[in-house]
Amino acid sequence: MTRPNPDLPEPEDDEDATAAAEQEASLPIDEPEEAEPAPGSVATGRAAIQRAIKHAPNGPGVYRMLGPDGTVLYVGKAKSIRKRIVAYTRPAGLTARIMRMVAATAEMEFVSTQTETEALLLEANLIKQLRPRFNVLLRDDKSFPYILITRDHDAPQITKHRGARNRPGDYYGPFASVWAVNRTINALQKAFLVRSCSDSFYESRTRPCLLFQIKRCAGPCTGEVSHEQYADYVREARDFLSGKSRAVKEQLAHEMEDASEALEFERAAALRDRLAALSAVQGTQGINPRSVEEADVFALHQEGGATCVQVFFFRTGQNWGNHALYPRADRTLGPAEVLESFLAQFYEDKPCPRLILLSHDVAERELLEEALATRAGHRVEISVPRRGEKRELVEHALQNAREALGRKLAESASQARLLGELARAFELKQAPGRIEVYDNSHIMGTNAVGGMIVAGPEGFAKSQYRKFNIKSADLAPGDDYGMMREVLTRRFSRLLRENPRAEPTPVAADGDGAGAGAALAEREEGVAEAASTAWPDLLLIDGGPGQLKAASETLAALGITDVPLVGVAKGPDRDAGRETFYRQGHEPFRLEPRDPVLYFVQRLRDEAHRFAIGSHRARRTREIGRSGLQEIAGVGPTRKRALLHHFGTLKAIERASLADLEGVPGVNAATARAVYDFFHAKPG
Repeated sequence: MTRPNPDLPEPEDDEDATAAAEQEASLPIDEPEEAEPAPGSVATGRAAIQRAIKHAPNGPGVYRMLGPDGTVLYVGKAKSIRKRIVAYTRPAGLTARIMRMVAATAEMEFVSTQTETEALLLEANLIKQLRPRFNVLLRDDKSFPYILITRDHDAPQITKHRGARNRPGDYYGPFASVWAVNRTINALQKAFLVRSCSDSFYESRTRPCLLFQIKRCAGPCTGEVSHEQYADYVREARDFLSGKSRAVKEQLAHEMEDASEALEFERAAALRDRLAALSAVQGTQGINPRSVEEADVFALHQEGGATCVQVFFFRTGQNWGNHALYPRADRTLGPAEVLESFLAQFYEDKPCPRLILLSHDVAERELLEEALATRAGHRVEISVPRRGEKRELVEHALQNAREALGRKLAESASQARLLGELARAFELKQAPGRIEVYDNSHIMGTNAVGGMIVAGPEGFAKSQYRKFNIKSADLAPGDDYGMMREVLTRRFSRLLRENPRAEPTPVAADGDGAGAGAALAEREEGVAEAASTAWPDLLLIDGGPGQLKAASETLAALGITDVPLVGVAKGPDRDAGRETFYRQGHEPFRLEPRDPVLYFVQRLRDEAHRFAIGSHRARRTREIGRSGLQEIAGVGPTRKRALLHHFGTLKAIERASLADLEGVPGVNAATARAVYDFFHAKPG
């Protein structure tokens, strides 16, 4: 949700302005005595808006401003769409940002709703879906992880979950990161001995697994614990995650004392270990408020043209982590406008708690409360606390936001300096704004994948990574040069079609944090949506002169001769730090072992290698999932059934050691070695 154009003057309550605008819109704008406005001018945009006013609804709804190519520039909501868009046609009172938006507008679209609340919800949905250039955009957004205790099995499973809640069970969260979920699940397994294995793995067990041996599972799969006792463990875990941690700890302490008095020292020791695990869960959660049972805390800090929103999750009186987000917003927008837009987008696909604490008050708090309550199905309160523990929570979040943004700006400034040094090392005309790094991965030519990673002033741009499944049937197995030619041909042929040529995006070679933040805001304005069709300022190829020659010939065949190309060859014995760099028409050279640019290039090369190998392994896993173990020589139906019965899943077979494979009944040493080598062969 974006607050409806806070830069615009408020529309009049009477119909005079609307009527005047309608009259203006009905006048011809191409009379002979007047010159037609230049395309892309403010006058052209106003004329387009005036034409749209005649068809604009009077009631609540959402409007979209479109560019000449149909691209959505802005999505806004209004109590009266017609009154709202009239303000865009006024000759004065518009900020530079709004004037740019008006100038880029070629037409408008409208969607009517029953209420303004519905309009707000629809606006948030469209912004996340369309990502318009002039809206506040929630970047780095993702579905936060949850802990799930299932209800579709006799022996419930505890696992982490992300995405739609399709599986029956109890969901606890959100947690700020997968690391926080894994840490909590590990501690809960020690405390409550609830299984974390998949149902297929559970059903295939004939003896307890390692988790039972290290006392992190009760072993219900093989009857090591009765179903009644296991159900008690699960109930205690649910109670703890539901906020009854004190009652659970008191119960365990009471049972430990009873066991000790009955001289059942082993049982008492086990209960003691479970209590210690619960204390570890709560001890690593930092702040655990006394007066806040369930709330999300948002604090926003702006500096140097950049914005950081820090969110803390509190559930069942416990701190379940925090996360920093960096929304894209015009630097002229204040904290309240950005935070208001941020909230509606944040909860568009997440459950909303009953209490939201903010560092800044928002203009349409009541409307936002009503919209979030409609979506959540319960009352939602938005508050800006002034004193007490709640204010302390907000201040703590605000401090984290300031520190996180400071680190982000420092990283941006450091990255800009590195890019400047990189330009000097490779004799580039300017610091590159977009670096693309290419690598291939395969095993003996099978499941070959090419990977492209992207880096720039903000570091790795993972949303712009691309993988290329090698499709050429006439390539010889393991032909790395041919794979590189195919990848570059596909990438740059598409680039030539969709964006024949674009100016490079230079970045400052130096600067402080504020300058880095301002540069970041400027670069994001208008180019974020064109990332997939952006031209690189530098290409790095993982390989030596052979790969470089293949890459340069491929680009030359496409008529591309002005994109700098560098080959990065590993040192003798593949030693990091002894890389040799190759450029067309230049002598090979090395950088000093302690040169920061060398470390920077190594990071880029290693990230491309990691991405290519990960893509290859994912493709190979899918192929194995479709064909089972039939690709492995010497594994027929009988041995396949024996392996699956013993391990439960293909993933478990892939992770098994050679000794575990040799221990499967019906599988000889040669077959075990073939299976192990198949899954553990090192990708090229």
